[in-house]
Amino acid sequence: MSQHSAPRSGLGRSVRGWAEALAAAFAGLVTMIIIAALGLWVAGTVPPGGAFPRVVAAIVVMAAGGTVQLSGDAGVIAETRAELSMTPLSVSLVGALVIGWLFLRPLRHRAVAGTGELLLRFVQLAVFWLLGLVCLAAAARETFEVSLGDSPLSDIGDLFDASPRVGFAAGIGPTLPYGLLWLVGVVAVALLVSRRAPLPARLVRFQESVRPAAFAMLSLLLAYVVIALCAGLVAAATQGHAGRTFAVILLALPNLAWPALTLGMGASWDGTVKGPLGLSLPHELEEVLRTPGGSTLNLSTLSERDGRAWWLLVAAVVLVVGAAFLMALRSPAGVRTWQHAGRMGVALVLTVLVVCLLARVTARYDLSVIGIGDIEGLGGEVSLQPRLWGALGLALVWGLAAGLIGSVPAESVRRRAAARAKDDGPR
Repeated sequence: MSQHSAPRSGLGRSVRGWAEALAAAFAGLVTMIIIAALGLWVAGTVPPGGAFPRVVAAIVVMAAGGTVQLSGDAGVIAETRAELSMTPLSVSLVGALVIGWLFLRPLRHRAVAGTGELLLRFVQLAVFWLLGLVCLAAAARETFEVSLGDSPLSDIGDLFDASPRVGFAAGIGPTLPYGLLWLVGVVAVALLVSRRAPLPARLVRFQESVRPAAFAMLSLLLAYVVIALCAGLVAAATQGHAGRTFAVILLALPNLAWPALTLGMGASWDGTVKGPLGLSLPHELEEVLRTPGGSTLNLSTLSERDGRAWWLLVAAVVLVVGAAFLMALRSPAGVRTWQHAGRMGVALVLTVLVVCLLARVTARYDLSVIGIGDIEGLGGEVSLQPRLWGALGLALVWGLAAGLIGSVPAESVRRRAAARAKDDGPR
């Protein structure tokens, strides 16, 4: 009996592991597809023909770290130029939360897990995840014809066969390594922020210093998303353009919320907006970015348009110090104040680095017919790039200061809780 039960048990665990991996990858991709489709639909952007699913597939590929290349063709007397580099972070965030939760769920009652077991579970998940990305990348390709409207340019285009076309195609080769790197990040963050997730025995001694900081940083980023969501819902109800606002919420809410964290800390971004936008931006932000020749986006330039921009500073103070307090509260007793400060500084620098890398945007399309460039309504450009080193330096200063400030009330709360537990104990 025992000789047969062990192999059966091992086979059952293996089958269950593959099934759990399939469920996690499938649920994550389906959730991302639904969010992307809803965002595209509420934006009122309906691609011609049957291209809607292909555009949705392209959005999911970009959200999972993949690459989508744009191409243009306008005949022998015309020229088109197109470029796109951005991550629809709302889709990314929802997918990451679903996959991370489902990856951890089978491990939640375990104290320790072997390195081999965790690696096997990740490989099983990666197999199905990459297969799904390959299918989506293969589907994410289409070409559209751009209408020139009722204008002489339309007649010229018909005469010389110069009707402009723009297309997109996901690169399967680049998508696979970037998609795998995205998945590595999701699983690593899930293991770091969860108190109940098991770790290999060799890494258990690091969890008391790393996990509180990781949890605090995730809470900080999610707090900004929740606040931005509330602001977006209010804007949709009171300022019109509800469809475009909901499209931002469903596709790119963290793209606005997380740079707001860096702006509140005093960082600067270089950006520009030209031509029509597919999504709605806050009015003051769009005004700053539409400055001819590009502009610098920071608290000063935003406050020139709207004095309420200084609330970003208030929000940063409250939320960053709150994150430091949460980190100190979840840390073990006996950690010194300077250790809290150092850990908070490192954690905030890494968080701001990730925000700066993920929230960058470069998107451009323009058309030139017989040397006439920048035809109104047929070209556009959106760019937002962080001043990285300045943002990281500010994050270090803010992290050190917040770690010092947040650890004081956390220690007081811990002492009161210990005294209360002592008083309530047996007498």
